[in-house]
Amino acid sequence: MKEKALEIIGLAYSYPDGYSALKGVSFSVFRGETCAIVGPNGAGKSTLLLHLNGILRGQGIVRVCGEEVTEKNMKKIRARVGMVFEDPRDQLFMPTVSDDLAFGLMNMGLEKAEIERRIAAILKKLKLEGCESRPSHRLSAGERKKVSLATVLVLKPEVLVLDEPTANLDPGTKKSFLAVLEKLKGTKVIATHDLDLVHRLCSRVILLDGGRLIADGGTQEILGDKELLEAHSLEVPLSFLFEKIFGF
Repeated sequence: MKEKALEIIGLAYSYPDGYSALKGVSFSVFRGETCAIVGPNGAGKSTLLLHLNGILRGQGIVRVCGEEVTEKNMKKIRARVGMVFEDPRDQLFMPTVSDDLAFGLMNMGLEKAEIERRIAAILKKLKLEGCESRPSHRLSAGERKKVSLATVLVLKPEVLVLDEPTANLDPGTKKSFLAVLEKLKGTKVIATHDLDLVHRLCSRVILLDGGRLIADGGTQEILGDKELLEAHSLEVPLSFLFEKIFGF
């Protein structure tokens, strides 16, 4: 039996102005799975992600690796769930890239030598060598995305959560960044409008709309349902159509 990395039961959340963003959403994500969360603007995707490491707390149950998200275990939960925000400016705030990478590691209480070892390893893995002393605002959009990802990966979380990872990237940079994501092992949850990304990286798709779970199934099944996608302001991605027509 597959082990659950995430379990969401009856999750509901309303913002202070009364807007109901999530309305009783329930699903699980299994270890090693790459799961897409899709839906139109306002579907509740980002709100859902913010519950996975306790940034937001609504009604219902959220479990990470079998442990319920509560105030008492928040530090442990946030060590297990690493979140990459849509806008790198929400992630990068230290004077240099090395400082941003060291921030979380220092909070973990690691020794200086281990911090330096991890930083060097992640910079090499993401081909960011030479960026160590640069301020993030001097980097390209693609470099900032990779540094944001690096600040999370360097902490070695069990679950990686990404919000619109290809937003604002040009085609070449997007292709390069997707290649990086494709090589990453472990459990990944990706909220996105980019259904070509979903087709390439994800084995499963969860469709939200109006704060409710509309569909949950395999990528081929969901992306192949033209009527379902169009009913929720989405379209069958070109990469999926090309695969069906030409076999690639």
